[in-house]
Amino acid sequence: MAIVSNTVSYLDGEVVLDAFFAFDDSFSGRRPAVLINHAWGGRDGFVAEKAKKIAQLGYVGFALDMYGKGIIGSGPEENAKLMQPFMADRGMLQKRIKAAFDTVKLMPWVDHAKIAAIGFCFGGLCVLDLARTGADLKGVVSFHGLLGGPDNIKDKAIKAKILALHGYDDPLAPHEQVIAFEQEMTTAGADWQLHIYGNTKHAFTNPVANDPGFGTVYQADADRRSWIAMENFLTEIFA
Repeated sequence: MAIVSNTVSYLDGEVVLDAFFAFDDSFSGRRPAVLINHAWGGRDGFVAEKAKKIAQLGYVGFALDMYGKGIIGSGPEENAKLMQPFMADRGMLQKRIKAAFDTVKLMPWVDHAKIAAIGFCFGGLCVLDLARTGADLKGVVSFHGLLGGPDNIKDKAIKAKILALHGYDDPLAPHEQVIAFEQEMTTAGADWQLHIYGNTKHAFTNPVANDPGFGTVYQADADRRSWIAMENFLTEIFA
């Protein structure tokens, strides 16, 4: 196994974006691809490592960029400022992630009929929104994602299968939001699953998350279990 990684620039209008991708060059031919959407801080080392882990599973891992080439938040205050315009304009968010989806389909190693997307925190919301647009992808996985639906999409069928991985004690996606999400997915006719991990807060996959007051705490068991759930889900949808 030889994991090859690099970066690629792409555009959303005039905004230059910079993705990190990885694949196993011991495999020949085209293979499925998995978009990986970063949390509120931008495309960092966390999602780059996830792209490499995805490559080890035999897929192309494509860690996309929502903010622009070289733009990384320095902490919670700046991260919030970077994220807020997309939360306020979900149409802009959906257009931005669709640019990544369109880019990965053109990569020479990718089977464009077999694409999925995963996302963490803010990234979970982004990949769910990609599915909400009716995009023709196999499935999406939200890790401790924000679950609130957008105002600009109503009564649109969701083609992608949905897996939401959620901490029961996540203050950023409270129980009312979870119930609304379940109802939304059902109304949209989606094939959806929701896995809830007990005694688990937000950002449970991030080993440096340690702010109980804010609600972000790493939880090793939920981290391990959620990754296994994702692996099984990808195996199913790419069969």
